[in-house]
Amino acid sequence: MNAQWGSQTRIQAAKEILANAVDSLKGTANLEIALRVYGHQSPITATYQDCNDTKLEIPFGVDNFDKVKYRIKSIEAKGTTPIARSLEAAADDFPDQNSRNIIILITDGLEACDNDPCVIAKKLKDKGVKVTPFVIGLGLDLSYLEKFKCIGEYADAETKDAFRSVLKNVVSKALLNTTVQINLNDSSKNPKETDVTMFLFEAGTKNLKYTFVHTINRFGNPDTLIIDPAFKYDLIVNTIPQVSKKNIVLQKNTHNTIVLDAPQGFIKVRFINATKAYPIETRVMQNGKPLTLNVQKINRSDKYIIGKYDLEILTLPRSYFSVDVTQSSTVNVDIMAPGLLSYRETNSAIAQIFVIKDDGSIEWVCNLDETVYSGSIQLQPGNYRMVYRPKALKSSTYTLEKDFRILSNKTTTIII
Repeated sequence: MNAQWGSQTRIQAAKEILANAVDSLKGTANLEIALRVYGHQSPITATYQDCNDTKLEIPFGVDNFDKVKYRIKSIEAKGTTPIARSLEAAADDFPDQNSRNIIILITDGLEACDNDPCVIAKKLKDKGVKVTPFVIGLGLDLSYLEKFKCIGEYADAETKDAFRSVLKNVVSKALLNTTVQINLNDSSKNPKETDVTMFLFEAGTKNLKYTFVHTINRFGNPDTLIIDPAFKYDLIVNTIPQVSKKNIVLQKNTHNTIVLDAPQGFIKVRFINATKAYPIETRVMQNGKPLTLNVQKINRSDKYIIGKYDLEILTLPRSYFSVDVTQSSTVNVDIMAPGLLSYRETNSAIAQIFVIKDDGSIEWVCNLDETVYSGSIQLQPGNYRMVYRPKALKSSTYTLEKDFRILSNKTTTIII
């Protein structure tokens, strides 16, 4: 616990956050707390470690929050890590076994003595001791943290801010005992979709109560959340497009599961022959609907709810596609890389560019800026015509035309 965490040691940071957490518990109905500490009385020497160095510093009692807080501030990390003996002793610290008894075990090390915490946890269970342990590992490698799986629920905190967040979550879970997991189902009704922001609003209002980025935990399940059951909720999941569920009612003091169908696949627009990067974007819409859902970069995959989509690729001229997104697969849309038209005017001109299609039809592409005499435009490969008139000549009979061809990754230069 004496290792550095930024500008503080772990013990200093832990004491600060624990003291604040104790303060926040004041006034909570039907709550008593106690403080047991280990490894704080006997220093380790080259030949000795005190495996009995565990002590109930502040027993359970009504309104003893200040006593716990002040004792926390005076603790120093000196000795070894007798987790098993401390866990066994802590189970006997509770006044009775009829209440909901919670142990929050905070450690930055593994068991250092001769007892196995898993054996102690099983012993307590076999004796019918009703204790729910939470383990918070400070700066522990996850492979080590797995060793606490037999004790109870565990979490890792690699930084001070992470410890603050994890402790708040554990305390909330202990107090409320109302948990929620949000299943985002794929097309096979398995809760495999994840990594998307979720908003929980008070039902029927714009009062945002919770924001979470959906996560699959290390056991392969949707993460467990702590949510106040006093409200009804509207859930918005920020997939593309959004999915939602309204008027969600949570059952108190139990584990709730909220299920939404959110099957997703990918769209990727890519150049098949580009020799360099071209900053072209794609407008994505649901099939038959003009509303823009997303503007997607070229050569990047974005995730969408399965279904049909219309794409407008912002090339010149525009390229249009319709695609069908299916579960967990990528729809690749391939286009040719553009070429460059470089133009120069001997006199200011009114000019427009048209594409000549394979069937001979002509379609407008863009107008040139009449205030400048030269410039460049990226165009898709194909045949084009520039129609122009010198600006100073005020008769339509001075209209001129110039045909040219654009090739991928090549520059075509014309003078008008």
